[in-house]
Amino acid sequence: MPDLASELIGTMAIFPEILPQFDGADASFICDEMLMQEITQRRQHALKELYSRYARSLRALIGSVVHEESEADDVLQESFLQIWREAHHYSPKAGKPLGWVITIARRRAIDRVRRRDSYRRAKQRFEDEVKPQAQTIRSNATASEVSGSDLRRFLGRQMETLPKVQREAVELAFFSGLSQREIAATTNTPLGTVKTRLQLGLRKLTQCIRPLRHKI
Repeated sequence: MPDLASELIGTMAIFPEILPQFDGADASFICDEMLMQEITQRRQHALKELYSRYARSLRALIGSVVHEESEADDVLQESFLQIWREAHHYSPKAGKPLGWVITIARRRAIDRVRRRDSYRRAKQRFEDEVKPQAQTIRSNATASEVSGSDLRRFLGRQMETLPKVQREAVELAFFSGLSQREIAATTNTPLGTVKTRLQLGLRKLTQCIRPLRHKI
């Protein structure tokens, strides 16, 4: 794994505009190290100043990793929230504050891509398990049985085993047809949390349904 210095140098080479611009005539300029000290002391104006200096370039860095506009905005917000919460972990001995900030943003972006890919794989596995079974039910059942064996009933017992928040997310996604962002708005839940709930819920459902395939 590259160290903090090499990670910072590599990022600067790709995004030179992320370097801070100093004005020698501005005596009121506060260096990044001082901003970090003030953030540690829970002074919001310091976080706002850090955001104004680097948010635009950090978002470009994040966007180059996640390749989705809405997710880049989410990751940027998550990154600055982490900076606010974990500023006390920063140590000048490890390097400049900018390097620490870049590392947080980059790792957040990579983690978002991994979670997104994991969710998509879980969703595909779930659909691969459910669709053949649903088709088997419909092909082998009478008309009256078909009317009472829709997907919701078929999955009813398995759905009940999920934690409430995961069950709600899966129902809104598959039975109400809402997108992840619509679920976040409907439930007043952060988008990243919605994606995690869906991923976990689908994984559990897939595990529950797989042993039943030969019994249906």
